[in-house]
Amino acid sequence: MSGALAPRSAAPLTPADDELTEQTRARIAGGFAANTGRAYRRDWIAFESWCLEQGRTAMPASAATLAEYVTHLAATPTRRGTPPAPSTIERALGCIQSRHKLAGHTLDARVARLALRDYRREYAAAGKRTRRAPAAEVDILRRLIDATDAQTLTGLRDRAVLVLGFALMGRRSELVALDIDDIVVTRDGLEVTIRMSKTDQDARGETVPVPYGSHPDTCPVRVVQAWIAVLAEAGVTSGPLLRGVDRHGRLSGTDKATGRGGARMSGHGINLIVRRAAEKAGLPDAEKFTAHSLRAGGATAAARNGAPVSAIARHGRWSENSPVVHGYVRQADKWRDNPMRGVGL
Repeated sequence: MSGALAPRSAAPLTPADDELTEQTRARIAGGFAANTGRAYRRDWIAFESWCLEQGRTAMPASAATLAEYVTHLAATPTRRGTPPAPSTIERALGCIQSRHKLAGHTLDARVARLALRDYRREYAAAGKRTRRAPAAEVDILRRLIDATDAQTLTGLRDRAVLVLGFALMGRRSELVALDIDDIVVTRDGLEVTIRMSKTDQDARGETVPVPYGSHPDTCPVRVVQAWIAVLAEAGVTSGPLLRGVDRHGRLSGTDKATGRGGARMSGHGINLIVRRAAEKAGLPDAEKFTAHSLRAGGATAAARNGAPVSAIARHGRWSENSPVVHGYVRQADKWRDNPMRGVGL
């Protein structure tokens, strides 16, 4: 074997081999979705602080430290004074495990997850349930739309938010990221480009087809076209699709508009639109309605209409094996396929 092809022995690592520049750290942090990144940063800071107080090592953490942290979180009330939801502790565990994996450490989480399982049972036995936003199915969506004023800029914008959120089964992060250029009207309906989503962190993008509706007030094509036409009248033909409207009826990002921040709405703003419409419509538990109500409503309505799981998952950008999308299908099936239906009671 020639010297050029002979295997070389591995050179020893130097201290520089394990160093990361601030730019690279920022790139790695940016690899998380924005909402996930913020939550993970808070979770990691909280874990580091707790470890410091307890005289424990945060990185690498031991299996015992992680299990003790679960017990600590389970005993720590939320800001509302209520016990933390198991999903909150699950997210913290996911954060700590992700940090260790990125740092090249192996973290044994088995005993911590056993502790979390026990807490889930305790949480359920106490009559606690994970809070979920109510699903805004078609009948509720119509009531939300009726609570908006189509004669105002705000009302037209809110209708676009409500109908798109439902028809796209959209996450609020996807809705606020939409630009006018992401909407294309075709003979069959809208083609909406989702440039990045929770299940597309590499930002490959996806075009979601949205067909015409049968009712003008809830037809995605007509409602969105009406909103885009209003934007064009104000001289806005590019940039964010969903924008704030100030108290004088002026669009954010246009001349003389008041308000802080840029033209693009925030996810919090989307939630406020849904909640405000629910309150005006007089819906029960109106304060629980969020942007997720639209996403859940679209999926549940599709399941009731007989759409297969694969089609719902693809349209809503879920994994086909996602327990969430299967939950929407079960919600529809529990009445449609109920074994007690028609038994003669």
